[in-house]
Amino acid sequence: MPATGDMLISPILQKYIEDGDVVGICVSGGLDSKTVALRLRLAGVKVKCFCADIGQPDEEDINDIPKKMAPCGVETIIVDLKAEIAEGAFEAVAAGASYDGGYWQSTGIGRYVTARGLLQEMKKHGCTVLSHGATGRGNDQVRFERYVNVIDPNFKVYAPWRDPVLLQEFPGRTEMLSYLQNHGIGHTIVSQAKKRYSTDANILGLSNEAEDLESMQTPMTIVNPVMGVWPKDAPDKQEEIEMCFEQGRCVKINGKAVTAFEALTQANQIAGRNGIGLSQALENRILGTKSRGVYEAPGMVLLAEALKTVYQAVLDRRSTSLFKFLSTHVSDQVYDGRYFDPSTRCAINAVWELAEPAKGTVKLGLYKGHMNFLSLTECPHSIYFEEDSSMEASSGLNPASSQGFLEVSSVEAKSMAKAGLIDYGSVWSKRRKLQ
Repeated sequence: MPATGDMLISPILQKYIEDGDVVGICVSGGLDSKTVALRLRLAGVKVKCFCADIGQPDEEDINDIPKKMAPCGVETIIVDLKAEIAEGAFEAVAAGASYDGGYWQSTGIGRYVTARGLLQEMKKHGCTVLSHGATGRGNDQVRFERYVNVIDPNFKVYAPWRDPVLLQEFPGRTEMLSYLQNHGIGHTIVSQAKKRYSTDANILGLSNEAEDLESMQTPMTIVNPVMGVWPKDAPDKQEEIEMCFEQGRCVKINGKAVTAFEALTQANQIAGRNGIGLSQALENRILGTKSRGVYEAPGMVLLAEALKTVYQAVLDRRSTSLFKFLSTHVSDQVYDGRYFDPSTRCAINAVWELAEPAKGTVKLGLYKGHMNFLSLTECPHSIYFEEDSSMEASSGLNPASSQGFLEVSSVEAKSMAKAGLIDYGSVWSKRRKLQ
């Protein structure tokens, strides 16, 4: 195995050097990013760094990231993908594509937006390899690599934290800090006494997981919300919000026209301050393990709840059944890193078709984590008619006309009963007797 000074060079990196590859590193300005960028540069690899601006709420100024990376001797390019991530949010809301436990997939959506955006930018700068910081245990390694593979099968992918040489050299944070310090580069880690979990964030929401949250005896309330407050800390007065939808997309909030990004930003602020959108789940990972997460997605939850009201008004029973199937498929595909797959695209296209008549103005009351329906107006394609469903005498459906329907329905019911196919006892009790 080749070495430069006291530093071993992995066969993977050596091959990149021999082939003249340029490695584009996805960075966040954190400890891992600095370590990998410096390590590859000093090994003789040509590197350039890239960071996606996807509206990270925990990043005070994303333009500080190039400054943080500069001491490592690398150039860092910020790629503005805020409009793209907002479109991803709108699409997920339109599809109702939440995952296990109501997780609105801030990370899953963020990964396809980031991979696509950064890969396109890397190619403009002559890169031939995309390097991601995902570990060998989670979902993101699958997402990043699959997205690169399907977008450009000839583009290479490098995963530092699956490279045996780097894993041996940097088994933990202590070794990474020491490595940076030995090269005159400082890095401060936020006190773990203040935050006992890791966070991944973008404008869609935050995923809080790992460390103390890995124990099921740790309450979710150890999380300090970034995008809002816990319901108990929300105002004691209900706040009303009015959202106007057209073709399944929020186009106005409180009477003012909004872009997708503006709608998401405002929904985050309004829902967040009212304690909306906090949840926890044991999600099923791609690799088959389970992962515990505490999630924040105030804007996504609010927009989805409002749109659901419109869907209930305009979708018939069979359309609703189809929508639920499409929703599950889109959700699973996004989670599994298969957003660009043919079946995903087909399902999303069908969702937008079903969303075509989803027009209406929804008013909700937000109060300490709750969303109370107040009204639905300006919904021209609603198939809800008060006369038909009224319990009082009306000009709608004639109750007497149901007689024929029930007589036809009873034919099947009586046939199954006569054939001995009906068991009307307790299923649970019968199972107990058989054991």
